[in-house]
Amino acid sequence: MRVIGTAGHVDHGKSTLVEKLSGINPDRLAEEQSRQMTIDLGFAWLDLPGGETVGVVDVPGHRDFIENMLAGVGGIDAALLVIAADEGIMPQTREHLAILRLLQVPALAVVLSKTDLVDDPEWLELVTLEVEDLLEAHGWAGAPIVPVSAQTGAGISALLAALHDLLERLPEHRDAGRPRLPVDRVFVVSGFGAVVTGTLSGGALAVGDGVELQPGGLSGRVRGLQSYQRTVERALPGSRVAVNIAGLRGGTVQRGHVLAFPGQIQPTLLVDVRFEQLEDAERPLEHNAELKLFCGAAETIARARLLDAEFVLPGESAWLQLRLRDPLPLSWGDRFILRFPSPAATIGGGSVVNPQPGRRWKRFQPAVIRELETRLNGSLAERLALAARSDAPQTLSALQAQLDISENEMAAALQEALRSGLIRQVGDATYWASVSWERLARAVKEELRDFHAANPLRLGLRRPELRSRRRVSLGLLDALLEADAGLAVERGFARLPEHRIVFSPDQGANIASLNAELAEAPYLPPTLEEMRQLVGGDVLRALMDLGRIVNVSDSIAFAAADYENLVAGIRAHIEAAGEIDAKTLRDLFGTTRKYAIPVLEHLDSLGVTRRIGDGRQAGRNFGVEA
Repeated sequence: MRVIGTAGHVDHGKSTLVEKLSGINPDRLAEEQSRQMTIDLGFAWLDLPGGETVGVVDVPGHRDFIENMLAGVGGIDAALLVIAADEGIMPQTREHLAILRLLQVPALAVVLSKTDLVDDPEWLELVTLEVEDLLEAHGWAGAPIVPVSAQTGAGISALLAALHDLLERLPEHRDAGRPRLPVDRVFVVSGFGAVVTGTLSGGALAVGDGVELQPGGLSGRVRGLQSYQRTVERALPGSRVAVNIAGLRGGTVQRGHVLAFPGQIQPTLLVDVRFEQLEDAERPLEHNAELKLFCGAAETIARARLLDAEFVLPGESAWLQLRLRDPLPLSWGDRFILRFPSPAATIGGGSVVNPQPGRRWKRFQPAVIRELETRLNGSLAERLALAARSDAPQTLSALQAQLDISENEMAAALQEALRSGLIRQVGDATYWASVSWERLARAVKEELRDFHAANPLRLGLRRPELRSRRRVSLGLLDALLEADAGLAVERGFARLPEHRIVFSPDQGANIASLNAELAEAPYLPPTLEEMRQLVGGDVLRALMDLGRIVNVSDSIAFAAADYENLVAGIRAHIEAAGEIDAKTLRDLFGTTRKYAIPVLEHLDSLGVTRRIGDGRQAGRNFGVEA
């Protein structure tokens, strides 16, 4: 399915030509018909010689309505630039041609209209030569030029044939499974509700599909579809579509909204763009200039921040970050036009490179410019890696939404990005840019290096504490600790592999004294406070980190081997007798209730045992090492 747009000066007979081609008068407003002037967008359709139905968007030609024209040319496959043979090229002709080039409309044909008013063949030849020069100057050399009279019908067949040849050479519309419909018209049908129209791109739309309108997040369901006044169950990308939406609640739909599947596009107030200024622009673009932005069927005021230039001269290109007055749903690759508000004039246009930058860039930053260059010209794998630069790994669906690509394109980009090391898989279903992974690894190592320097008698940082310091998920931290050879985990502590706890000779002597006391009465050990007085608080904490001392309460701890004997004995007794109590534990190990009760409460907290009355039975973790 294809859509063409007609553009040209107000007096050059566009609407008459459309009516001659299609049988439909695109000037639907009473004011348009009385003034014989296209004010708003008009719509029609026609059949080409090959049988294909083609949609037509007739856009205003008068300079006072150029901004309405911009709402209609965003999704067209080809443009018919109408120039009256008796008048020749007009100022609006040049502006329309510049806009079509900036929007990268794929194909163009020029219609020399009103040839019935030209009696002099030399004049017609002169106008044709001028048009050829104009087309060549704007990058459209070789575009067909067809003389036509809508009054007599002369040239109509040749024009239809030229359109057929022009459109046949274009590639098929891409179906990425991500339909987008920029809304250019809204109306209400009694008994059916809201109907929106636009040119569909990105994917097919079917009756019953859930949809969302952005900005605003209005949601509903496709109740009915029409394309060229024919009811269809499924509308294809590249066609003009009217969508009847059921269940629409929460606000008002208007021109400039974008209809898509839920969650596939989000509005933004900040956008990075590549901008090209027209060679005949009357003045340079200065930093922080206020402009009008036109994209799709939407428009808003934008403040232009120049990222790599002090100002942009006519004919130059630059990187801009636009801050929008109103949120717009934009995607990578969207074409846009910028105009000065007063005096009103088209200054240039370009393409959206990053619709969700998330932050205001500093100017003249080489790293920022390099990233933007990659977003514009890089491979899909490179763009995927940039999308995966984030605070945390993302799902494939989230990454695909950022890139606005099909599942097949996503699969190919993912394979290449993984193969080349641009991204890495984290866990079962999330992916992260390698540079983000490496940045986290460096930060974690620096955190541990500082901690080891300040706490030489600590084994390391416990994983939850390290996670909190770095503000990452525990799952991501564990994946990093497992995969990075420059990190180690011991007894739940994260550390650098080269770090070791080293005791001084005096500390070693104190530890030997503590070990002697523990060996003398293993199940009647000194209290924690007595241990601190003997070896010092830092040394005692180190012995606990190393697993040589096991703390079971605020005041009681055992040597590791003695603790293991206690746990083994408790398990064995429960397996034999079904339960154990504090008195039995006291008698088994020659200890006292002062020690027996804290041990049992400690094992309760671990799930090894569970309290039933005064006794303990096997808990949920009875078979797990305590």
